[in-house]
Amino acid sequence: MRFGVLSTAAIGIDSVIPGIQASPHEVAAIASRDGDRAAAVADRLDIPTSYGSYEQLLDDDTLDAVYIPLPNGLHAEWIRAAADAGLHVVCEKPLTASAEETAAVFDYCEERGVTLMEAFMYRYHPLTERAVEVVDDELGPVRNVTSTFTFRMPDGAEDIRLDPELAGGSVMDVGCYAVSAARLFLGDPDRVYATTTDRRDCGVETETAAVLSYGDGASARLQSGFETPLTQYYRVETTDGWLRAEPTFDVGVDNPTELTYAVDGREVTERFDPVDHYRREIEQFADCVDSGATPRVDRTESVAIMRVIDALYESARTGQPVELD
Repeated sequence: MRFGVLSTAAIGIDSVIPGIQASPHEVAAIASRDGDRAAAVADRLDIPTSYGSYEQLLDDDTLDAVYIPLPNGLHAEWIRAAADAGLHVVCEKPLTASAEETAAVFDYCEERGVTLMEAFMYRYHPLTERAVEVVDDELGPVRNVTSTFTFRMPDGAEDIRLDPELAGGSVMDVGCYAVSAARLFLGDPDRVYATTTDRRDCGVETETAAVLSYGDGASARLQSGFETPLTQYYRVETTDGWLRAEPTFDVGVDNPTELTYAVDGREVTERFDPVDHYRREIEQFADCVDSGATPRVDRTESVAIMRVIDALYESARTGQPVELD
């Protein structure tokens, strides 16, 4: 499969493009609104073709798919443009800025016969796959999930993640992973409550704390933020034990990781060698395009995650819990 990349964002340059290039697939073109920038990146990463506009790349009829790492607020526009060009789409998380818009872009892509997938790369890491297996097969019913993803953004940073016009904020950047993990182990909540803080007076929240409540009394506690050192983990509490994984979301492709679980007085630690989960994500996406199968991160999951995020923002705005239908 021949991929084009819309923008020279760091996540693409540092992680996803190398992942595609390590796979049986190819990065055939890259575009930027700055043609010189696109050409320089193409030369550095051995990408055959560069374009000085996104429109030019989408007109390249040798491509099969695009990867979109643009700012959150631009995702929906360029997903639709790619679909209009008949290109399959892998787009960075969060897919759009609302559940309604997420459902709409899936409709748009389905109508045009192209596959759309949200790029939650951690879902393809063997650590995550094993954690789900342990919780499902070796532990009892889940009663609580705690999930955190924070990092310290430098003071005075001029960063698109601090721009409300581009759907910035800690929940949209890293908190979506915590929401994804809670849903992975507990499913969709019945009620959410959240508090947020804008410590930088930038118009988006830079710290968020939330509680998700479930009809059977189970709960999840989530935290995201730009104000404290890098922390990324989840802990799952069950009726007969627990599981903890760290680091778990943005695991470096050259770094090992591990999970530990305990059940009936027995504690087990399992270690995982370095894995390129970006490569695994792309390979699964391409397999789905080829076979017509539904990607692991599918429409149902992407819309459900955004429904929770929408409710978190509503709760923070109103100061009240929000019920999810």
